[in-house]
Amino acid sequence: MTGGQNLPSHGVGRILGLDVGARRIGIAISDPLGITAQGLTTLERRNRRHDLGELRKLLREYEVCEIVIGNPLRMSGQTGTQAAKMASFAAQLEEAFDIAVHLWDERLSTAEAHRLLDETNIRDSRRKQVIDKMAAVLILQSFLDARAANGQLTIDTHELGE
Repeated sequence: MTGGQNLPSHGVGRILGLDVGARRIGIAISDPLGITAQGLTTLERRNRRHDLGELRKLLREYEVCEIVIGNPLRMSGQTGTQAAKMASFAAQLEEAFDIAVHLWDERLSTAEAHRLLDETNIRDSRRKQVIDKMAAVLILQSFLDARAANGQLTIDTHELGE
């Protein structure tokens, strides 16, 4: 498992982004080139077995090679109770799926998702699910942008004949 803002090497395939909460997991997926993130779904959490089963389905369906989990650091950058929970969850995913799992700074991602949704005037029961999914998009897009800035793409463009 990688933490902080390190950008490790990676395999070929899509990247799954997760905004993990106690009740829901917002889920985003990268495009095959690892350039853009799109909202996928919001998983209503039940128990570990159910959550891992649903995530396993998505990993297979989208041929995911990596997972990025929002790391809820304190504003000071220090870890706290929630960050420790995410590190534990990341370790569980890495063990269960034998896949690279990265923790990525998510400070202010939910606040930004709220701000963006305020602009759309979504106020009904869908808002909580949309917030979680949008936060996952923001987390994953930040990861993808940082990776691109370091000259790394999910697939080698030479393989495409470019």
